[in-house]
Amino acid sequence: MAKVYVGLGTNLGDKEQNLRDAVQKIEEQIGKVISLSAFYVTAPWGFASENSFLNAAACVETELSPLAVLQETQAIERELGRTKKSVDGVYSDRLIDIDLLLYEDLVLSVTSPSGAELNLPHPLMTERDFVMLPLAEIEPELVHPVLGKTMKEISSGMKKRLD
Repeated sequence: MAKVYVGLGTNLGDKEQNLRDAVQKIEEQIGKVISLSAFYVTAPWGFASENSFLNAAACVETELSPLAVLQETQAIERELGRTKKSVDGVYSDRLIDIDLLLYEDLVLSVTSPSGAELNLPHPLMTERDFVMLPLAEIEPELVHPVLGKTMKEISSGMKKRLD
């Protein structure tokens, strides 16, 4: 069993229910959710929107490969109503976003048969407080496989925005 860490976000509709639905589908399609952070209210990152986000992080035990986890998270997003992905750093409001952050201590860059790129660890995770604060909450001593710092160390300077 591999430990996989995912980031969850939503800024449309019933945000809390969107996150709960995503966690339930992750349990059904990827593996057992062994830890789930609190839900964090955050401002949009990388684009302007009147809608705040609700974010969380989860640790999942899975038998799936990294690419299979990516394919399942994208399938879950579609099942929950997400119709388009962010492309080339252009972000927009979304019903659900599930980012594969870490897969054990794997460092990987690969393109799936469907053309989706998978980069592990997630290349922008350490720049995003809405990723790092929930992740540090559930796994403070987890070490980033490239930076060699714990999630707690990386997130220590970030502003906490809890509802």
